[in-house]
Amino acid sequence: MARRCAVTGKGVQSGNNVSHANNKTRRRYLPNLQVASLASEALGRVVRLRLSTNAIRSIEHAGGLDAFLGKARSSELTGDVLRLKKQIDKATAKAA
Repeated sequence: MARRCAVTGKGVQSGNNVSHANNKTRRRYLPNLQVASLASEALGRVVRLRLSTNAIRSIEHAGGLDAFLGKARSSELTGDVLRLKKQIDKATAKAA
């Protein structure tokens, strides 16, 4: 499983550990990924996604998963979330 956020696309970054003696060794900065269960009112089910904590805060700020994906650009989303967005759009169009 890749260390990448499903919504924001945040991934592993690299840099240096710098010691007191100024020795530099390569290291990896891992994103803070959490498995989050988010409810979708349009689909009527819970969706589990591997998200960064920043993405979880963004989704909650937007008013939930359906509202966030409704506002999000399709070009910025990864494959699984893009498929989910299309399902939500289809369900909301059918309900309206």
